[in-house]
Amino acid sequence: MSKAIGNGLFFEYETFGSKDDAAIVLIAGLGFQLIDWPVTFCETLANAGLFVVRYDNRDIGLSQKLEESGLPDLSSIAERLKSGETPQIPYSLEDMAADLIGLLDAISLKSVHVAGMSMGGMIAQLIAIHHRDRVLSLTSMMSSTSDPSLPPPSAKAAAVLMSAPASDELAAIVAYGLEVNDVIGSPGFRWDRAALKAHIVDCVRRNYCPGGYMRQYAAVEAAQSRVTMLPSITAPTLVIHGREDHLIAPEAGEETARLIPGASLELIEGMGHDLSPALCEHLAGLILSHVLAH
Repeated sequence: MSKAIGNGLFFEYETFGSKDDAAIVLIAGLGFQLIDWPVTFCETLANAGLFVVRYDNRDIGLSQKLEESGLPDLSSIAERLKSGETPQIPYSLEDMAADLIGLLDAISLKSVHVAGMSMGGMIAQLIAIHHRDRVLSLTSMMSSTSDPSLPPPSAKAAAVLMSAPASDELAAIVAYGLEVNDVIGSPGFRWDRAALKAHIVDCVRRNYCPGGYMRQYAAVEAAQSRVTMLPSITAPTLVIHGREDHLIAPEAGEETARLIPGASLELIEGMGHDLSPALCEHLAGLILSHVLAH
């Protein structure tokens, strides 16, 4: 793994394959680290002839933290949004999109395929909107348009996301991670329980930054709707969404594909809101077909 400076911050990143090949950048979701993109997934893309870049977003993993920004007041943000006011947040999704452009500049990648999951899909959409010359293709996975009229998370999904343990004990964090996956994970592509537990332990030991998660959460909650901007995307686009996604409803994926000209939509039976290893081979195949066609 390596570090690079972009947009005034340092970022941890890792690559697979040859830099002589077309590049694809994988953008992680809320609170996810680069290791949440499985190595086997990255190697599948690289073995098919792509230069794969996975990285830690700001405030997570081994990339720069913004602790000096403090913790956002999520209830205040929600109230301001309800009243039509602009909330105060530590940073925006647009800032996180600028991070990736800075990272690409730092590692000398001009044009890339971008693929993002969940929050990462929102960031990928913003890059395709505002930096068209940098995007060869777009893949938006289990993501949204930030349209407030879309169906909200299920009651169980909303409740579990707001019930993170106050304790920083490893056992409590692992138990919470298992519970989250039970609620929003893919019912048709379940993790092996022992493998999931080991992965959560690896993530916590690599870095645990609940403040960073909260600041990223604030950026997602305060994101402006991209409904009027998505039709300006010119990059060939693939939208992937799970039919059993209880966090971001399938309607969000359907709306994303409807608004982006020429976009293809893949609704996957049994897929929820996770990147289960049991699902990765299928997802890699979909992305490869899309990317290699463009």
